[in-house]
Amino acid sequence: MSERQILVGPFNRVEGDLEVRLDVADGAVRAAHVNSPLFRGFEMMLTGRDPRDALTITPRICGICSVSQSAAAALALAGAGGAAMPEQGALAAALLHGAENMADHVTHFALFFMPDFCRPVYADRSWHGRVLARFTAGEGSGARAMVEARSHLLHIAGTLGGKWPHTLAIQPGGMTRAPDARDRMQIRKTLRAFRRVLERELFGAQIEEFAALDGIAALEGWRTGDAGLFLEIAGDLGLSALGRGPGRYLSAGAYPLEGGRVTRAGVWEAGAVRPFDPGEIAEDLSHAWMLGAAAHPAAGVTVPDEDMSDPGYSWCKAPRLGGATVEVGALARQAVDGHPLAQALAAEGGVRARVAARLLEVARLQLWLEDWAAQLDPGARFMADWTVPGEGAGTGLVEAARGTLGHWLRIEGGQIAGYQIVAPTTWNFSPRDTGGVPGPLEAALEGCPVSAGEETPVSVQHVVRSFDPCMVCTVH
Repeated sequence: MSERQILVGPFNRVEGDLEVRLDVADGAVRAAHVNSPLFRGFEMMLTGRDPRDALTITPRICGICSVSQSAAAALALAGAGGAAMPEQGALAAALLHGAENMADHVTHFALFFMPDFCRPVYADRSWHGRVLARFTAGEGSGARAMVEARSHLLHIAGTLGGKWPHTLAIQPGGMTRAPDARDRMQIRKTLRAFRRVLERELFGAQIEEFAALDGIAALEGWRTGDAGLFLEIAGDLGLSALGRGPGRYLSAGAYPLEGGRVTRAGVWEAGAVRPFDPGEIAEDLSHAWMLGAAAHPAAGVTVPDEDMSDPGYSWCKAPRLGGATVEVGALARQAVDGHPLAQALAAEGGVRARVAARLLEVARLQLWLEDWAAQLDPGARFMADWTVPGEGAGTGLVEAARGTLGHWLRIEGGQIAGYQIVAPTTWNFSPRDTGGVPGPLEAALEGCPVSAGEETPVSVQHVVRSFDPCMVCTVH
């Protein structure tokens, strides 16, 4: 048996610092250990502060998904103080959050994931020339089109949030800025222009057609746009079978509106959806450089092990739901929500499934954004009064582009007594738990092919980027 160990990292086209240690035997990954090597300590910074500081500090965890952090903090404060957003405030917050998630999706596809296939190792493939023309860094026509469209889309964030990233517009009582009739008109115009780019560049057809795909056969029949190019590549390289995760998918439900969340909350496994009970979450610390015992986030603490003792190998904690690993992300959201294509992709569970599910979500999210913008009522109230509680506890669960994000807040004596965050990549890139069970990415990397002499295996990079990690959020 041929055995060796490879340390892969740092990764480019990944947000933050990431290392992966691979045990390779007979040309395949036998085991993987994923390390988040940068500790940041935002949870520790929040302790002892005015509860309102969470609205300022937590968005600065990340410059990509800052609205997600802001929305989670606002919901946690609302829960602690009994606040509620007016109908139009919740609608505007969803529009702002959805625009950021959309920007994340197209950025991942055009700038982070598809450039993988420009590598010389694929030069003999029939599609390679087309990928070079579309996605070569700094030059590809597809990448340029998406970057430009993304910049225009984020004007919505400027209109509703005042700035992006790190807006303070989302508050426990609603939105600080009430859009007027001119703002509504401009938002709708921006979304129409963004639709045209999606239909011309990404889908090569109306987005409603992609959103209506009902199974794997229909997906594999899609031939147009960059989505069609990706599916051609996926078929040629066998990406449907590469990087299969644990097969359990969690979503807390996206975009809370007055009548409920736009997508369902739940856990999808083996074709069935069961309810999501946040009380079943526990963060295992056995293989993290953290001190303390496993605990629910509401009772958890962040005490770094400065000695970086064994068996720890990551600053990332290991969240588990009912003792089991779960995968989060667009694939989880869409499968839990019951979309037939997403459920078929969830059963498949590999690289193709994750990326195709994000394309599906792009199509569905565009339709939601257009609908929400049409419902904006400039004459309505967007903010309700709310008071910072002296005592209380609250939870803020939202869906960032990369998956389920949770904030747990405890207030005592008018100050933050405890603040814990479980980010999407914390779920997906967690280390092993006390039972030795690998995290979702670690499990997905097992079996990846590694060619002789490869020190940065392309298969491993495809799997890692299919999860779209945000490591700065992982370690807060």
